[in-house]
Amino acid sequence: MKRLIVLFYFIISCSHALIFSISQVTWDRHSLIIDGHRVVPVMGEVHYSRIPANEWANEIRKMKEGGVTIIATYVFWNHIEEQEGIFDWSGQRNLRQFIQLCQAEQLPVILRIGPYCHGESRCGGIPDWVVASGCRLRSEDPKFLAFVEPFYRQIFTQVQGLQWKDGGPVVACQFDNEYGGNASYLLSLKGIATRIGFDLPFYTRTGWPELRTPTPFGEMIPLYGDYADGFWDRSTSEGAGNYWKAFHFKAFRSSTAIASEQIKNQQESLTKGDEQYPYFTCELGGGMMTSYHRRVYLYPEDAYSMALVKLGSGSNLLGYYMYHGGTNPEGHLTYLMENQKTPVTNYNDLPVKTYDFQAPLGEFGQRNPHYYSLRPLHLFMHDFGELLAPMEAQFPVDKEAKKHDDSYLRWSYRSSNDAKQSSAFVFINNYERFANLTAKSGIQFEVCGVKFPRRPITIPASSMAIFPVNLPLYGSNVINYATAQPIACREGKIWFEQKVGIPSEFCINGRVSVVKKPSLSKPFAVVGGTELYLITSEEAGHLFLEGEQTQKSTQVLSFNKLRDAGPLREITIGVARVAEEPLDADFDAAAVYRIELPTDSLLRNGLMEINYRGDVARLYANGKLIADNFYNGRPFLMGLWRLPSEIRELELRVLPLQPQMPVYFPRETDTTPGEKVTSVVVQTISK
Repeated sequence: MKRLIVLFYFIISCSHALIFSISQVTWDRHSLIIDGHRVVPVMGEVHYSRIPANEWANEIRKMKEGGVTIIATYVFWNHIEEQEGIFDWSGQRNLRQFIQLCQAEQLPVILRIGPYCHGESRCGGIPDWVVASGCRLRSEDPKFLAFVEPFYRQIFTQVQGLQWKDGGPVVACQFDNEYGGNASYLLSLKGIATRIGFDLPFYTRTGWPELRTPTPFGEMIPLYGDYADGFWDRSTSEGAGNYWKAFHFKAFRSSTAIASEQIKNQQESLTKGDEQYPYFTCELGGGMMTSYHRRVYLYPEDAYSMALVKLGSGSNLLGYYMYHGGTNPEGHLTYLMENQKTPVTNYNDLPVKTYDFQAPLGEFGQRNPHYYSLRPLHLFMHDFGELLAPMEAQFPVDKEAKKHDDSYLRWSYRSSNDAKQSSAFVFINNYERFANLTAKSGIQFEVCGVKFPRRPITIPASSMAIFPVNLPLYGSNVINYATAQPIACREGKIWFEQKVGIPSEFCINGRVSVVKKPSLSKPFAVVGGTELYLITSEEAGHLFLEGEQTQKSTQVLSFNKLRDAGPLREITIGVARVAEEPLDADFDAAAVYRIELPTDSLLRNGLMEINYRGDVARLYANGKLIADNFYNGRPFLMGLWRLPSEIRELELRVLPLQPQMPVYFPRETDTTPGEKVTSVVVQTISK
């Protein structure tokens, strides 16, 4: 007898009662296995030290509500030991408190402990005093490892008692980042960690670039990534680089576009033996930062398309970088962001404060459109993961991937090897950033002996979908196919998302019907005791999202211009051969505005939105820099709740745009030379 799809509630169970200490974590070439059940997790990156500590609990909860089932975070060395021998675990640097809050939400944690992280941090997170010591960075130089060990020991004091074996949430850690040398260095780092007391179910490393020598099998699982665009690209042209490849189904796991300013001439090759590991990602672009020379803007469709393509290409863990944006903390000695003037990792000029990353959850915890559009995919991974995980990816389209190729429909499928009746999921992606792919007509699929739908259909432009084949229900019942996307399966109910422009055709136990009208409250069929629902995309994005704050109000704030901008600064080219951001002193010649802050307590808990045109804008409170923005045509945001109540006004400084700047701006951006503030508003949200 066929059974209902086994649902292992990895994190969001009905009782929310996962007990870490009794859960055995293993893995094989397909997936993670928790207590004998295969899971397909969603991992969301958030940097705890880039968010005020009093906001952590709420933001972790929002990540969980978005479908994240594992939290990943860097531990930036220079955030903790900026000055040699002085370790600062206070306030928003308190790693232990952050881990405990993840534990309270039953969310496992993967720590990315460096010593080199990058993450657009100054010197990649390595403190200046280590850089100045003259040791060989990121090597087995005994002097360097002697600096690393006390840092690892300090991390362990934060983690002790919170490891998985102790019933805590820390399930794994990553050593270094984007390392391409000899594996012995990574093994040395692991050796230090395990001697100190780290004892975790598994360990990870980034699967790019290719290592010079491989690690022994099983030591560290390689994790991969892809991005829709990159602030790091040297070009100032639209659609530069190999980012278009992220929108094609492919067997190759890694990217040839990540870190292109550091890793030259990347080839589609993996370190020998890495194909024996499960296919996991840790840096699937949930958004993108803006660098000074490249002001990338990502569309919500970019993140969803890449995630669906990775899942359809065989990935069984989607890790987003970033899932939640942040703000760089105050440095004791310097600013803590990457720029071209730092001694190492000086590839790009980044904003001093903001690390918003245009993520599903932004710098101030604001839910961006792709927070909602990604949720149905995450629910699918959670509820159908055990069925999906062992399925192998198949690539039926026999065409060489080419940039903006609109000559065919991009699709793949993953199928089981059940001798009696194979199940499958078909993945469709008719979207590519900047490509304007057209509708594809005359489409039918033939998968696992099932040809569907009855008559050829048209897949609309920009459409992305997952269709099930031979989806088992109770007893001998089966959904032979559906041209609607399965979202969730819980408590005897299955929800499907109706894709706009695609008829929702269901073949159940051999009987075909088309469901025209979606309904969240009324099932369109009941089969073997299972209720089947068809819902809209908007309903799918909010499914099971209880108590969400939805009512928004907007209040206009008063502002006035105090001073016009002075002489234009000379935009210089830095050591990385791209335009350099302005210095602090350059803002002495900026246009200056005064913004009057509201006294109303509700408004003071709102999100301020500054609509402006200019090169770079900075906000100051009582002369102190509190926020900055590299203009890319979108508003400059600031969470007013982070300001002391006694602050009554802010100073905004805006440098003008200049003619023919050596900078990439998105196509929608108004690049008229000069500067202008058009409005300042506060948005408040209440239940």
